[in-house]
Amino acid sequence: MPKFAANLSMLFTEVDFLDRFEAAAKAGFQGVEYLFPYDFTADEIKQRLDANGLTQVLFNLPAGDWGAGERGIACHPDRVEEFRAGVDKAIEYAKVLGNTQVNCLAGIKPQGVSDDQARQTLVENLRFAAEKLEAAGIRLIAEPINTRDIPGFFLNGTEQALAIFDEVGSRNLELQYDIYHMQIMEGDLAPTMEKHLARIAHVQLADNPGRHEPGTGEINYPFLFAHLDRLGYDGWIGCEYKPKTTTVEGLGWLDSVR
Repeated sequence: MPKFAANLSMLFTEVDFLDRFEAAAKAGFQGVEYLFPYDFTADEIKQRLDANGLTQVLFNLPAGDWGAGERGIACHPDRVEEFRAGVDKAIEYAKVLGNTQVNCLAGIKPQGVSDDQARQTLVENLRFAAEKLEAAGIRLIAEPINTRDIPGFFLNGTEQALAIFDEVGSRNLELQYDIYHMQIMEGDLAPTMEKHLARIAHVQLADNPGRHEPGTGEINYPFLFAHLDRLGYDGWIGCEYKPKTTTVEGLGWLDSVR
């Protein structure tokens, strides 16, 4: 079975963020991911990782004002310098935490910006980030997100993302394939993952509808886990879902596939 990482932005929210590392380890997780580390010092987080024997799997580049509804700035033509500064900040954290890949959120296309402008800005920002991160030994990934949960999100399909990656032309840019988002946007999950496996560096999951744990919706996760095993996927799967009740009560699905 694949390796599962607890997404600490969505799981174990019954306790404060820094206490979620211990909670994840006690629940049997060996890796963790989350949206952002930047509200804490890298040393604070590193201490929690080490104390609980956890691997830091993933976090995102700085993505603008999250509390105000921003969901990334990589496609914003007027925020390029802010984006580049964010790459430097992510590298600083990643080096301390032993994190070997970071995710870029393309963002919601700003009003008054054409699709072509947004695409070109995203391409240039991804090219910059991929090169800078490669020099630091860190992989860049980017994630299509559904436009029902985030209306106007610019990167929203697998083929669109890969075409943009081809234009970027970097060997250090791969796909984060979120099963939940892609079930909503395009379906055809198993054939898509098989077709593009060589370009998928990270997978995330949640069931649909509701974005709860596997087994609460329409997605056949036992089949998909076995499918990924058959394909030889050896990366992490991030558990980025909203527990239907409490985190621990909702982990029966995980026990059944270990």
